[in-house]
Amino acid sequence: MRRAFIDLGPLRVLTYRRLWVGQVLSGFGGQLTFVAVMFQVWDQTSSPAWTGAVGLAQALPLILLGLFAGTLVDRLERRKIYLVTTCGQLLTATVMASQLVLGRVPVGVLLGLIAVQASFGATAGPVARTVLPQLLTRDQLAAGIALNRIGFQGAMLIGPALGGLIIGAWGVGVCYLIDALSFLAALYGVLGLPRMRIEGTAKPGLRGVWDGLTFVVSTPVIRGALVTDLAATVLSMPISLFPVINAERFGNNPRTLGLFLTAIAVGGVAASLFSGSFTRLPRHGVVMLCGSAAWGFALLLFAFSPVPWLALVCLAVAGAADTIAVVSRSTIVQLHTPTELLGRVSAAEQIVGQAGPDLGNLRGGVVAQLTSPVASLASGALLCIAAVAAVAASTPGLRTPATPIDSR
Repeated sequence: MRRAFIDLGPLRVLTYRRLWVGQVLSGFGGQLTFVAVMFQVWDQTSSPAWTGAVGLAQALPLILLGLFAGTLVDRLERRKIYLVTTCGQLLTATVMASQLVLGRVPVGVLLGLIAVQASFGATAGPVARTVLPQLLTRDQLAAGIALNRIGFQGAMLIGPALGGLIIGAWGVGVCYLIDALSFLAALYGVLGLPRMRIEGTAKPGLRGVWDGLTFVVSTPVIRGALVTDLAATVLSMPISLFPVINAERFGNNPRTLGLFLTAIAVGGVAASLFSGSFTRLPRHGVVMLCGSAAWGFALLLFAFSPVPWLALVCLAVAGAADTIAVVSRSTIVQLHTPTELLGRVSAAEQIVGQAGPDLGNLRGGVVAQLTSPVASLASGALLCIAAVAAVAASTPGLRTPATPIDSR
């Protein structure tokens, strides 16, 4: 039974523990900002298409800059890159917090600031992923990824609900201020990292990007893992629909808007607490496929839930399934990628893992605008399930035990 609980072993490594604490606190601030942005955009526009545009503002920098950022991570000293990107995110968050004094900015300006912060995140994400294998041993990687996930889910559990309370009491500006302060904790964690050695000689510019893409496309296990995640995010991400569902079912109360994200986080935290039950399994691909399919089924039930409490239960199940799939996907990427390519492959994973949901939120908002929230949710969930089944059938390597740097 004890082996089913999350493995805390990586927290015994001081540099990892310090970095993890900083990431958790920064993640908490990020969740406050996310709720504040969604509420501010909805409050100023009353349009699900505009709330979906928040996802576009976050996704475009990742798509346009992500792979080039991965090449930089594989060429330059990684601690220095991490410091620069964290400082950039801190500065952008501070500008957003200035609304507390200057008043709300137009929606276009707000989306521009979101895009600037996402541009720094396009590099911060890959470098954070490349740091992990240099801080932990290979047999600690899955546990470290699970700890990162529970940190994110814990922030997501507390952040949205508290964000709704803060918005209701003091407005969105206070959320932005707390987010800016939280980046100081992230900066403290990065300052504790050692200098990172550079493996290999990544080619500059497009040639380096091409090498990374070639590896991803030619390695079926990694390609299948990323396609599976795209199926679960681009096709069925529901978050941009939360404001309109909140308006239809919960009277547009900002406190209840946070409950939707909190429900997903509850399921994610529960799955993370018992992550030992799946991180110790050898067939990470099978676990990932099952988690992604369960995500689709849970959202399909959420689309037709007749009462609010059942809808929240479905979202909790979806959150658990998402955590299982994400931890397994990241483990697959780490185990099958050479160190000298890890920055570029991690950048590709980030584009899929972060830009995918952003594009999915855009898709959900646009389809809901043209049809209805229920039609958008149900169609996306069904497409997700079908796509996961197709990947499972066409990628046999995902159904066999993992072998490090294996291109089955």
